[in-house]
Amino acid sequence: MLAMAEPDEEKRAFRLGWSAWRRAHQALAARYRKASRAAKRALSGEAAVEDRAGPYAMTLCAEGAPLTDEEWELVEPLLPRKPPAGRPYKDHRTVLGGMMWVARTGSSWREMPEEYGKWESAYRRHELWVKQGLWARILRVLEEEDVPGPATRKLK
Repeated sequence: MLAMAEPDEEKRAFRLGWSAWRRAHQALAARYRKASRAAKRALSGEAAVEDRAGPYAMTLCAEGAPLTDEEWELVEPLLPRKPPAGRPYKDHRTVLGGMMWVARTGSSWREMPEEYGKWESAYRRHELWVKQGLWARILRVLEEEDVPGPATRKLK
């Protein structure tokens, strides 16, 4: 409404454009938040909740859980023992569980549960492993090359 009262044509056009962008961005952010909450509920085993837009879409199945012992035995031999330089790695199994949670759920890195450690650490290690080709080998060994998350978008 304020944009329409603007006497300067250029400022009015800018404000109208900004307003349209902001509404679209807020709608997109609301959809992502809704999907993220549904994913977290699915992981914790809670039932779906009704809201004014209908039931939440369940975006996850039981595969959002941490790595099983069998999966870990397949992956462990592929992982580096120590980093090329700097501090020693935190527990690979915990961080890899977080990476797989992101890949399996389609959630963003920032939404990764704290039980898997810091999302920044998982993201940096993921980026390193993608550059080294290790991430593709891990997904191949786990037979999960088609998982939906951001952790696999660069591989396609």
